[in-house]
Amino acid sequence: MANEPAPPRFAAVGAGRMGRGIAIAFAYAGHRIALIDLRPRTPEAWQRLRDEAQAEITASLSGLAQLGVIDASQVERIAARVDFVNAADAPHALAAAELVFEGVPETMDAKREAFEQLNRHCRDDAILTSTTSSILVTQLAALVRRPERFLNMHWLNPAYVIPVVELSCHPGTDAGVLARTKALMEAIGKLPVVCGASPGYIVPRLQALVMNEAARMIEEGAATAEEIDKATRYGLGLRFAALGVVEFIDFGGCDILHHASREMSASLDAGRYTAPAIVGRMVEEGRLGLKTGSGFYDYAGRDTAAYRRDVLSRTLGELKHAGLWRAPADETLS
Repeated sequence: MANEPAPPRFAAVGAGRMGRGIAIAFAYAGHRIALIDLRPRTPEAWQRLRDEAQAEITASLSGLAQLGVIDASQVERIAARVDFVNAADAPHALAAAELVFEGVPETMDAKREAFEQLNRHCRDDAILTSTTSSILVTQLAALVRRPERFLNMHWLNPAYVIPVVELSCHPGTDAGVLARTKALMEAIGKLPVVCGASPGYIVPRLQALVMNEAARMIEEGAATAEEIDKATRYGLGLRFAALGVVEFIDFGGCDILHHASREMSASLDAGRYTAPAIVGRMVEEGRLGLKTGSGFYDYAGRDTAAYRRDVLSRTLGELKHAGLWRAPADETLS
């Protein structure tokens, strides 16, 4: 019909937790998005799934409203931008989408079945992505017709809140596809970061080490859960909110990491704490970071005094946000 709206440009395949989070992210940014269930179901089962998904999306948006992020009057309007699509209507929705997020269960059989349908129904210029957290992009690329338009996209929960999305490319991913994907994600307020075909992407690979070490400290009796969480929220976490991990190495000095790793590898566990070869090479070459003018970053020609002030400003901002910054005392107390 002439007055019928065009189908959404975006589609999330899989109506589970990740698909719902992605749908909220696009709806929040003003876009309609198809939330597609590929599994044939009875009308009753489809209605139950739809009602559950709709309730979760509305509840998530209502939570934002309760925190004052959005007005309560916006909840229904944003939620209405999500089109719920069953298996029978999936071909039409997939044919219209320019960017598709596969989010079915984490098995190769489930992925294979999903991409068989995406290959059949998606147009040739549609960008296809998988939100997998455990299967390498190089493995999945073999399932995709025209794999040059395919990459993994790992969202961090809650998908509609955390800005970072990790884009993992395979050797055949077209550079133009990557650029287009980044632009589309930036347009909805996301911050795409690119990594290669490596297990764990960036964030999960780093955070798994931290979480395992925290659990190990509790097991050893080194500290309680409460003390570890206090230390990570207001020490480790606060500093890494102000500086990136690699920036932090350069700011303190690669030699500091080198020496600390040597001591902890001897006293705790060599397998966990021995520094990688690149750290030793950088120390030998005198590339210690900010204090020598080069490290993981090059500081040649940079106003290092201004940069240090900027880092201090970022750190103070995090302290003030946490309510931990105290003004100086007006008089001598002792």
